Amino acid sequence: MTGMLSGTTAPVSGPRAERTARRGRTHRWAARWSPYAYLAPFFVFFAAFGLFPLLYTGWASLHRVELTAPTDMEWVGLRNYSRLLTDEFFWNALRNTVTIGLMSTVPQLLMALGIAHLLHHRLRGSTFFRVVALTPYATSVAAATLVFVLLFGRDFGLVNWALGLAGADPVDWQNGRWTSQFAVSTIVIWRWTGYNALIYLAALQAVPGELYESAALDGASRWRQFAHVTVPSLRPTILFTCVVSTIGATQLFGEPLLFNGSAGATGGSDHQFQTLGLYLYEQGWVNLHLGRASAIAWAMFLILLLAGAVVALAGAYRRRTG
Repeated sequence: MTGMLSGTTAPVSGPRAERTARRGRTHRWAARWSPYAYLAPFFVFFAAFGLFPLLYTGWASLHRVELTAPTDMEWVGLRNYSRLLTDEFFWNALRNTVTIGLMSTVPQLLMALGIAHLLHHRLRGSTFFRVVALTPYATSVAAATLVFVLLFGRDFGLVNWALGLAGADPVDWQNGRWTSQFAVSTIVIWRWTGYNALIYLAALQAVPGELYESAALDGASRWRQFAHVTVPSLRPTILFTCVVSTIGATQLFGEPLLFNGSAGATGGSDHQFQTLGLYLYEQGWVNLHLGRASAIAWAMFLILLLAGAVVALAGAYRRRTG
């Protein structure tokens, strides 16, 4: 009986028990809050460089404020926004943004889809072609635009030289509305087609090969496989690239700015290719109207939100009816 009692472990009490309980609480606290500590630097940087500029521009858009005195604000309410409704330069920039966006996004994504489909099948030197497809994306905007400025030069450009060989008259690419927008769109297409092609290629590699094998057994040609297997399988990815390309087109800035040469942010002698990004820059950093520039920035943000809502509603409607 005595041996049995001596083998029984008495509960730990006193300072040792307190230390054990404290270590347990510390461990539970660390396990609970350590993920937030790891994420804290991201939220700090997001608040400093994402949330604060968004809120500040929203506040500045409700004031008359100059860039030379950003703390000297005069409340004007929605006057900066109401001025945009009657500002012909804003609407011109919006039209240019839409047309350049369509002229660059549609051909770009179609060519990217075709390139991805070709690279997905066994092709000799496919790794080399994948690297080549990504090279324009790795090229700086300034370098690419300067090269295209030379290509589309009126007097000594390579494009006009090729047109001359075909018997056509030279084109003044920078001073015409449609020609200048076409030239700017060409720069965007060249830079982003390969990038989107690799996105489509990555999505294609997740498509089961059995689908193509079944289609081939049914006698489907390569084109029918592309139309009835590839495109339906890539529909979510295509939607993603459409949204991202729309955002990029709305924010288009570097290409038209550098294509304009020394003329600055006017987008040509008649503002023929001035985008919303260029107009924002002109108002804020050339004319020093920080309040108006902030209103333009928020107008761009609201346009993107509206476009995103339309896409989301269209997708929801298609899922319900499909």
